[in-house]
Amino acid sequence: MLERDIALIDELCGNPSELPWLEFKKDNIDPKLIAKLCSALSNAARVDQRDYAYILWGVEDNSHSVVGTRFNPDNETVNNQVFQMWLAQNLSPSLAFSFRAVDHPDGRVVILEIPAATTAPITADSIAYIRIGSATPKLADYPERFQKLVDNIRPFTWEKGVAKSFLSEDELLELLDYHSYFRLTKQRVPDNREEILKHLHVEQLIVKDVGGRWKISNLGAILFANDLGQFDPSIARKGIRFVAYNDNNKASTVTHRKDGKKGYATGFEGLVNYINNLLPQNEHIGSVFRKEQRLFPEIAIRELVANALIHQDMTITGAGPQIELFIDRLEITNPGSPLIQTDRMIDLPPRSRNEALASLMRRMDMCEEQGSGLDKVIISVELFQLPAPKFQDDSNTMQVILYAPRSFANMTVDERVRACYQHAVIKYLSGERLKNASLCERLGIDSKNAAQATAVINAALKDGAIQVADTEHPRAGYLPWWAK
Repeated sequence: MLERDIALIDELCGNPSELPWLEFKKDNIDPKLIAKLCSALSNAARVDQRDYAYILWGVEDNSHSVVGTRFNPDNETVNNQVFQMWLAQNLSPSLAFSFRAVDHPDGRVVILEIPAATTAPITADSIAYIRIGSATPKLADYPERFQKLVDNIRPFTWEKGVAKSFLSEDELLELLDYHSYFRLTKQRVPDNREEILKHLHVEQLIVKDVGGRWKISNLGAILFANDLGQFDPSIARKGIRFVAYNDNNKASTVTHRKDGKKGYATGFEGLVNYINNLLPQNEHIGSVFRKEQRLFPEIAIRELVANALIHQDMTITGAGPQIELFIDRLEITNPGSPLIQTDRMIDLPPRSRNEALASLMRRMDMCEEQGSGLDKVIISVELFQLPAPKFQDDSNTMQVILYAPRSFANMTVDERVRACYQHAVIKYLSGERLKNASLCERLGIDSKNAAQATAVINAALKDGAIQVADTEHPRAGYLPWWAK
């Protein structure tokens, strides 16, 4: 860290003048001024699309020479309150600033590193400021800069955050499985290191740091880490966790456990194969032949696992996607509530918090094209004649449950209605309509017992899950409740 901080100081001092996100001071320690500068510099950094702003004590304002400082933020107080605590309480939204004292070769320097605004303009004592030249006016007095700030905040995402910094080329290429990147994107690995780094940089997997070093972005780490454990716990704990039980509840014996150590892209195929190899065989009766196949369709597992990775809320710390296999079901859970209601997930285009992650995973064929994934999950489940999957939003988590084969007689009314609704959606998306005969086929009901399908349709109508397609022509079939 010391080496990086010295390189950072040298790079910042090399600027010909102070910048909207950079301030030099020798010993000025006015607390209210520092709070005001934190607001102004943080907001200005986001306007200039910088990740951080800086105040440096111990640097001469005109020459930018390091002259040293006596300022020690740890010893300062404001009205008998520790200065840094006072500063944190006066800034809103909460700002993870950090003071660092650095023994630079030319003198002692104190760095205040201020993250750029990410969710809203930063205020000091409830007022937002901006930096213009050497002035620090109220942001509200400059609407064009306020608009620019808001525009730049909107696309800021977790993916652009820094997972590891100040890395040499050798260290970077050892931490990332760049061979997987080129293989999965169907590109030849370049013959020279410069071209490899150029590709990773264009993909925003890495970014340039000070002193000729590199940073790995959160996107680069979560997708291509050789070992997530080599990164900060906020990254490491987002590895995929898999647990298999020998019964239908979590109190039963754990038979297999696998904690994902690799990045999502690097370890995805191995994980899907690992799950598939644990699944028991199920006898599927096709139109002509009986054949043995896995308990759950592979496309359903691939798509639902990929969706859990893509749509999780990365800002929730200490949690990552979890897959649990019981003897009667497979549960896939990810942190964060879904951005669209669960009963519209099949037909509506997905909304992701992590667009760069989603885009790259689709390019690498880890999941289906946008808007075509969950319908294929439902189609494959119907082909296997499995109970309807359950999508549920529960306590700031999203969970999808795939159920093992169960006869129509052993399904609950809710399960039958859910299957009826999902079948109606799939038919609607195909330009068709749910009918009694198609529901019989979906639920494995013999045609001579078609009254059972009629009872399910009536229950779905009563529940509001489906609607009659044409009230004047009762035999025209049924539509999902939201269709027009």
